[in-house]
Amino acid sequence: MSSRGASDQPPPQRRIMRTQTAGNLGESIFDSEVVPSSLVEIAPILRVANEVEKANPRVAYLCRFYAFEKAHRLDPNSSGRGVRQFKTALLQRLERENDPTLMGRVKKSDAREMQSFYQHYYKKYIQALQNAADKADRAQLTKAYQTANVLFEVLKAVNQTQDVEVDREILEAHDKVAEKTQILVPYNILPLDPDSANQAIMRYPEIQAALLALRNTRGLPWPRDHKKKQEEDILDWLQAMFGFQKDNVANQREHLILLLANVHIRQFPKPDQQPKLDERALIEVMKKLFKTYKKWCKYLDRKSSLWLPTIQQEVQQRKLLYMGLYLLIWGEAANLRFMPECLCYIYHHMAFELYGMLAGNVSPMTGENVKPAYGGEDEAFLKKVVTPIYEVIAKEAARSRKGISKHSQWRNYDDLNEYFWSVDCFRLGWPMRADADFFCLPIEQRHFEKNGGGANHAKENENDMVDKDNKPAGRDRWVGKVNFVEIRSYWHIFRSFDRMWSFFILCLQVMIIVAWNGSGQPSSIFSYDVFKKVLSVFITAAILKLGQAVLDFILSWKAKQSMSFHVKLRYILKVVSAAAWVIILPVTYAYTWENPPGFAQTIKSWFGNNSKSPSLFVLAIVIYLSPNMLAAILFLFPFIRRFLERSNYRVVMVMMWWSQPRLYVGRGMHESTFSLFKYTMFWVLLIMTKLAFSYYIEIKPLVNPTKAIMSVHITNYQWHEFFPRARNNIGVVIALWAPIILVYFMDVQIWYAIFSTLFGGIYGAFRRLGEIRTLGMLRSRFQTLPGAFNACLIPEEKNEPTKKKKLKATLSRNFAEIPSNKEKEAARFAQLWNTIISSFREEDLISNREMDLLLVPYWADRELGLIQWPPFLLASKRLPPPMISLLHLISLADHHRPVAI
Repeated sequence: MSSRGASDQPPPQRRIMRTQTAGNLGESIFDSEVVPSSLVEIAPILRVANEVEKANPRVAYLCRFYAFEKAHRLDPNSSGRGVRQFKTALLQRLERENDPTLMGRVKKSDAREMQSFYQHYYKKYIQALQNAADKADRAQLTKAYQTANVLFEVLKAVNQTQDVEVDREILEAHDKVAEKTQILVPYNILPLDPDSANQAIMRYPEIQAALLALRNTRGLPWPRDHKKKQEEDILDWLQAMFGFQKDNVANQREHLILLLANVHIRQFPKPDQQPKLDERALIEVMKKLFKTYKKWCKYLDRKSSLWLPTIQQEVQQRKLLYMGLYLLIWGEAANLRFMPECLCYIYHHMAFELYGMLAGNVSPMTGENVKPAYGGEDEAFLKKVVTPIYEVIAKEAARSRKGISKHSQWRNYDDLNEYFWSVDCFRLGWPMRADADFFCLPIEQRHFEKNGGGANHAKENENDMVDKDNKPAGRDRWVGKVNFVEIRSYWHIFRSFDRMWSFFILCLQVMIIVAWNGSGQPSSIFSYDVFKKVLSVFITAAILKLGQAVLDFILSWKAKQSMSFHVKLRYILKVVSAAAWVIILPVTYAYTWENPPGFAQTIKSWFGNNSKSPSLFVLAIVIYLSPNMLAAILFLFPFIRRFLERSNYRVVMVMMWWSQPRLYVGRGMHESTFSLFKYTMFWVLLIMTKLAFSYYIEIKPLVNPTKAIMSVHITNYQWHEFFPRARNNIGVVIALWAPIILVYFMDVQIWYAIFSTLFGGIYGAFRRLGEIRTLGMLRSRFQTLPGAFNACLIPEEKNEPTKKKKLKATLSRNFAEIPSNKEKEAARFAQLWNTIISSFREEDLISNREMDLLLVPYWADRELGLIQWPPFLLASKRLPPPMISLLHLISLADHHRPVAI
């Protein structure tokens, strides 16, 4: 990582490029981090050579010589990227260093020199560090073991070249080193090998409690050919039975221990507790891990596979087995993690197998005890479970042709995951059937692959698709899209915003009716004749609803093969219902008039004009609006909608099915009532303003000119082809109203920009956004910054008394300065501030000099009674560019509320 502000540091090293020649390659290129990718195996040898060069240059030379030989064996033709330049430069260095290092050799031969240095290294480093007590010594010992292994590898090569046998003492030392190397494996946080039990982190009671619980393998049926290891745990048993990878087991072992220890220490914060894992910690971790799995089982109406034994002593072990199995599946799932319900399906069957093995169930097929369907081999889970599903993902990604193909012709992660949102996914079976529809490819792709990917198909291969009667041999079993297929169409402009368009069209109709009839005042809507005409908007709404239903049916047609019967039935009933209301509402509306105008009189003449029943139309409106009234109630009370969407009762499911298809995701995800109230009030004010402006400025002023134009009769119409029966100047009316209608539909964006600016400005003023803009303002406010950080970003401790804020303090959001005697509060802020500054330096956003100017001392000066502030506050000029970004972080403290733990 380079430092932009420090000129005293050496320039960064560059990787070897093809354009470089051997003459300009310095000795620093033989660092292990710049080795060509095809020669990565020689990196540890070069690392050891650089390490021992000061102690014994001849041994370093022999290590580099062995690295050159190994590099030549790995890539004899130097075909890899940068290999030829690397080998040439390494050979030139070996030629330069051969004579000087040979003169400095102590022993008579290189073999004896290597053996002597190996013995010296073993005594000085390994034996001296074998009794390490802390993590730092263990890390040095692990590195020493790795170095010793490389030295022994070079020693064997040199002895074979000079035909010299290795001393017995060296062989015994190497056997000990090899044994310890297998024990002292790399780790992330917890050194779980037997020699690290005295490490500081392993002496925490919560770590010991979780570790002891995991090592309870009593009663587990191990495989017959299993080789016992020291201090095995339940994850080792899961690995032996289900075939998980070794490194995955090591990672998830640390993961599970830290999860349990973290929750356990919260339950028992006192350090003098007994190292026994609390049951409440297990329950809390299980709730978090299996939250998604239990939701999936509940949605599909299937019982979960988390069966617990009746014997209380085995309950804890069984819970740990279930948690360990879930983490091992997740850790080895690779890209399948983007398909969480697919993982739930896999875990559902493997957990059931786990229960069967522990319960001693007998397979009805074989008559033997239940065994895992994919167990018994190394890396069986990766090869037999993950790989087949991943191959489906890879083939579907290839079908997309980098996004060029149509959306309906290939499946992405979401589409494959939606396969497991239905009970039909259990047709996949366990073990998974290779001929299941999930693994099937489209017919054209199978035919394409069968012909070797060629463009021309042979005639004999055509018989695979067509039988003697010229009928398809079988239907296309490719699953395809399950719930959604994207179809590019301009009709999406209406379909995606149908409620907005419908609302504006109905409002426009109401405003024209009110402005055209009576006095033109909004209060005239309550007159009998005007109100009866306004009721015609429900007919318009029914027509728009029919258009929406037809569009939904047409645009979802391509997904008909993968649609369930219930979804198809819903689309059909939507169209039929909308068409029925288009007939019912005009007919009942016509009978509300004694002297019906226009089209209402025509309808009444069709069905008979002898009666008058306005109550029938009112009843039809009530029935028509009943789904909308129910939706409004559910909108006002989101907790009711949340309960109904998550319910599995048949009546509730049918009721919610009519509003939208039942999906696994998105159920019960609603904002709080207060958030909905604020959102609703914002849009109510915006729409009221927009409609008032449209009525008084756009619609009403055009009514009288339109009436005057329509009152002028025209006997000879010039463009009679367009208006053959027109008696008025319709063209002028259209030209007059067309731009106003366009503005009416589009000016909502202008009103939204105005309202968002006003509300955003008011909100920002109360939140005091952008208040600190200069260095002088920052200097004056910096002393109150620790108080803001501690109040808003630092969690409150349980032993600290909670102070209740009054209304004035809540609204003002002023923070007091921290006095010099409050060392704890100042240290809290300094730690958080310095962490932010250090992260800036790690990401190379600031230089070392800028970091030193920004860091805050952790402790106050007790003698002076002052809190030390960062040196950059002493500057009198403008801020450097990296420091300007800190102003945003300073204002960020005002945006968060305190978090209590």
